[in-house]
Amino acid sequence: MDRIPCRTAGDTLWITRIVAIATSALLLTSGPVRADKKYDAGVTDVEIKIGQTMPYSGPLSAYATIGKVEAAYFRMVNEQGGINGRKINLISLDDAFSPPKTVEMTRRLVEQDEVLAVFQPLGTPTSTAVRKYLNERKVPQLFIASGATKWADPKNFPWTIGWQPNYQTEGQIYAKYLLANKPNAKVGILYQNDDSGKDYVKGFREGLGDKAGSMIVAEISYEVSDPTVDSQIVTLKASGADTFFNETTPKFAAQAIRKVHDVGWNPLQILVSISASVGAVLTPAGLDKSTGLITGVYFKDAVDPQWSNDPAMKEWLAFMKKYYPEGSIIDSLNIYGYMTAQTLVQVLKQCGDDLTRENVMRQAANLKDLQLPLLLPGIKLSTSPDDFTPIKAMRLARFDGKTWVAFGETIRK
Repeated sequence: MDRIPCRTAGDTLWITRIVAIATSALLLTSGPVRADKKYDAGVTDVEIKIGQTMPYSGPLSAYATIGKVEAAYFRMVNEQGGINGRKINLISLDDAFSPPKTVEMTRRLVEQDEVLAVFQPLGTPTSTAVRKYLNERKVPQLFIASGATKWADPKNFPWTIGWQPNYQTEGQIYAKYLLANKPNAKVGILYQNDDSGKDYVKGFREGLGDKAGSMIVAEISYEVSDPTVDSQIVTLKASGADTFFNETTPKFAAQAIRKVHDVGWNPLQILVSISASVGAVLTPAGLDKSTGLITGVYFKDAVDPQWSNDPAMKEWLAFMKKYYPEGSIIDSLNIYGYMTAQTLVQVLKQCGDDLTRENVMRQAANLKDLQLPLLLPGIKLSTSPDDFTPIKAMRLARFDGKTWVAFGETIRK
């Protein structure tokens, strides 16, 4: 029979120490690195890949500057070291504001480019076309460039979240203003024939309440494929309306403002916030023709002299000069895009090294009183798992021929 070697207590202690040292070395070299970092598609130690669709061509191409200023902001962030050492790689594709094209481009972003998330896709019908697909794939559809109420539905679409004040609330704000200041108004409405336009009209009607039937004397829609809205303006004037609710996107807003003037119609005009850019809308329409317009505002405007010495505005102007010199500083869409990019950066910072799609959505739904410097004083972003509307406040403003002048108190949802 072979003898089995006998180990002493000292031998056993020595072996135990060797095993402990070896185990500690293994943990130090490999364990914590793997445990601390969690990545999904589109993320490496050096990159975070983000997708986007934007109308760089087509009837809503005035909004293309949003995608361009966002890309410029991410270039600045990358030059400054990125997010925890990772550079943001924005892949922004042209969908021409065509839902079928949006579907094609979004599938490419998810299935070929393998982006972590889709950020700030522009448009209500376009974003609606891919909402179910992105939610089924559990890909974040972050901070959509649209104020449709449907983006705030975390129960049914937990991977989709909006950013700006929703259209129904904005419509209600304008209605309440009329009830208080022009209760006998005869209102003519021009709206875009999609969910965004219908949202505005729904909120406006709800705001008027029982008086909607008597106050609204005409309601006409237009299609984004229409060459002009001239005929709609002529019809609204003929209705006898003395108040014009202009729910249009930039190209058609400029046309409508100009046509109202040209046909000698002089209604009180309410212009929705998505087309309140001095550079993109009012200047092409004619500043003199735009005087007296009323809109809703929630962020500072570079053409407003009260912000000329504001540190945040100076910082934005310096950014524009260096990173997006071809962009217009009188186009408020460039401030909008700058702030949405800041919001995404905040979410990514909150994610830390847990850059999974699930955590991205968790952090997007966990913004607590985020104060972006270019928002109007007192307006902040807040979200929760049950609240997917980050911005819930606005002020009314009147165009004086040069800039929007805010009046009244901040109105909250």
